[in-house]
Amino acid sequence: MSSFYEKVQANTETFLSWRKKRRRIRKEKEQKKNPVVDWIEAFLWAAVVVLILNQYFFQAYTIPTPSMVHTLEVKDRLFVNKMIFGPELIPGRFKTSTGRIPHRNEIIIFESPTYLSKGPVFDITQRLIYMITFSLVDIDRDRNGDPKPHFLIKRSMGQAGDQLRIIDGEVELKPAGYSEWLPESDFKQLAGKEYTTRRLLDAKDYPGIRASAFMDAADYAHIATNSVWEEEYATLTNRYTDMYSWGNYRYQAMYEINPQLHQYGSAWRKGEQGWYIPEGWIFPMGDNRDNSRDGRYFGPVSLEKVLGKASFIYWPLNRVRVIK
Repeated sequence: MSSFYEKVQANTETFLSWRKKRRRIRKEKEQKKNPVVDWIEAFLWAAVVVLILNQYFFQAYTIPTPSMVHTLEVKDRLFVNKMIFGPELIPGRFKTSTGRIPHRNEIIIFESPTYLSKGPVFDITQRLIYMITFSLVDIDRDRNGDPKPHFLIKRSMGQAGDQLRIIDGEVELKPAGYSEWLPESDFKQLAGKEYTTRRLLDAKDYPGIRASAFMDAADYAHIATNSVWEEEYATLTNRYTDMYSWGNYRYQAMYEINPQLHQYGSAWRKGEQGWYIPEGWIFPMGDNRDNSRDGRYFGPVSLEKVLGKASFIYWPLNRVRVIK
């Protein structure tokens, strides 16, 4: 029995001596370590933690344009919940899914369908720098030095099975199972979510926009302009123009001038009929309707491109709030 206790005591003493020696060696190494190296190690560890948080949990994002005014203002800094729909395993690659899809009228961030990638190496590098600096540094810029629209933040308007169209800047929706088109005010109630949209144009501006588009089409076709168009165009005093509606009016005019050019008739009817949102897709729109580049210009967006849901604003301090 005493032999057993002696062995335990000997092993314990050996372990304690080894641990003491190890701590002494570690302390000596730390004392010899260059302070700069120590600072770099601390920075790298902090960067790794920030990357993990941004990549898999909450990513910092800065609002670059007024497309969501007054819901989100330019230069608002916010966190995007990336867990809710499923994060990417690495930046820009291998999107996972939780099975949760954006609800109608939720504010989401997604990869722009019109973004032209410079290659996977650049994309990953850009995303890493963007996340490490909490969205303060974006190396992906255009010739003018402005950040390219790699990520967009909009409201999820249309869901799978919906039909959606825009008439003179106003949204109309025909949800799955409905036979009538509903104005936006009605389907806000369907979603049980109130929000404020901003219009820079009035209904009275659209005759002038239509006239402008028809006059442009007439000029392109080398025919005389209609005096009615000129009179309507003269009433257009707003400096903002609904380019989506203008383009659709122009397709209509080009088709009426040249009925044999079926491509114009097809584009015009497509604008009149709107979009059908298939399974696995959503239709995003900005709240600042007359100053937003959104689904009206690039169509529905795949759920695989949806990175997360806008969660809360953390800067500036006077705007700190949960995003609804």
